[in-house]
Amino acid sequence: MNLNKLMKQAQQMQAQMAKAQADLEEKTVEVSAAGGKIKVTANGAGDVISIKIEKEIVDPNDVEFLEEAVLSGVKQAIAQGKEIAQSEMSKITGGLGLPGLS
Repeated sequence: MNLNKLMKQAQQMQAQMAKAQADLEEKTVEVSAAGGKIKVTANGAGDVISIKIEKEIVDPNDVEFLEEAVLSGVKQAIAQGKEIAQSEMSKITGGLGLPGLS
């Protein structure tokens, strides 16, 4: 095995991964919760970009429901963003399953 060739391939993979991570920040997913009354948008980097809550779901007598609905939407959006990231990274690594690269 040629060590120089292996190092060059590793550098190319690293550059591809850096570009993919930057691209993931531009890809978004939108999740609806509470029957569409809450919308959460996240990107492929796992960041929540926005949360929209329709006024009619806000009930001062049932804040717990709103908290749970928002939390559910956020968790779903982050999970979908991570799925996009994992899919994109596996294209680069060829499904090698390298630790720390997913």
